Amino acid sequence: MTVAATTPHPGLSESPFLRAARGEEPAHTPVWFMRQAGRSLPEYLKVREGIGMLESCMDADLVTEITLQPVRRYGVDAAIFFSDIVLPLKAVGVDLDIVPGVGPVVASPVRTLADVDAIPDLTPDHVPFISQAVRQLTAELGATPLIGFAGAPFTVASYLVEGGPSKEHAKTKAMMFGAPDVWDALMRKIAGIAATYLRIQVEAGASAVQLFDSWAGALTPADYRASVMPHSERVLAAAGELGVPRIHFGVGTSNLLGLMGEAGADVVGVDWRTPMEQAIPLVGDRVVQGNLDPTLVFAPTEVMTSRAAEIIEAGKAAKGHIFNLGHGVIPSTDPDQLKRLTEFVHAH
Repeated sequence: MTVAATTPHPGLSESPFLRAARGEEPAHTPVWFMRQAGRSLPEYLKVREGIGMLESCMDADLVTEITLQPVRRYGVDAAIFFSDIVLPLKAVGVDLDIVPGVGPVVASPVRTLADVDAIPDLTPDHVPFISQAVRQLTAELGATPLIGFAGAPFTVASYLVEGGPSKEHAKTKAMMFGAPDVWDALMRKIAGIAATYLRIQVEAGASAVQLFDSWAGALTPADYRASVMPHSERVLAAAGELGVPRIHFGVGTSNLLGLMGEAGADVVGVDWRTPMEQAIPLVGDRVVQGNLDPTLVFAPTEVMTSRAAEIIEAGKAAKGHIFNLGHGVIPSTDPDQLKRLTEFVHAH
């Protein structure tokens, strides 16, 4: 089905999530979970049965259903658009697949300027299913905001250069240090694709965006500032022109939190390794998001909620605080624990 762009729900701008993201006082501490839509939900496993990951991400009706599932189940304060950070690359024609148990695998890794030039720029015509899914979602979500997202240039580049997931990012750094012209061209290409991908989502109705730099923690502050930050800045600046809050998140980035904020974030996501009280001074006059250790949902409920309370209290020192896990929901998580956690945060 095709759904025309909808008029935003009158209560949307005053939702706790958007108020907190703007640094205003929300009715309660808002909460959502990275990877809340996905493998921890039995209803997700049922609708995904026999359908590949990227195939799922290109079916507007399926994306709509999967994105809505955790909102229905948990009553979280925001939906996160169900997709994958490599989807825009697949959409423009890069030969890649998401291999179960491995992750994104690229058939012909990028090595030269010619390889970069061969990657087309993203246009709305590449991803009509994205606009359709966002319109369907905003019509269903009403006063609950939808967060659009994209992979940050460094993380997406690492997949393209390594050919798949990597712990050391040796080939990626070899290009960054040894072939700076190729690196710069690749990062500019990905930044352009990411900026367009976010614009498509916002123009269709997304109320906020999150830029995921999952692997940025592999960098020193000096290397991040010189070779990565300018490209993330381009993406976040383009998103800023759309007038929506921008969240920037990385894993293992305690040494980069200040720079990730400076790159153009309104909200800085903090992973579980960095205590919130240490993170807040680093991000400056910005809202923080996070940061319960995702494994704490496997602890007794009172242990989980006690730790959540400490984070909520620490978050009061920031310009604003959006409660989240410090990384994505672990697949074996009990959904009932996330429901209890959501209710605890709302009631605290």
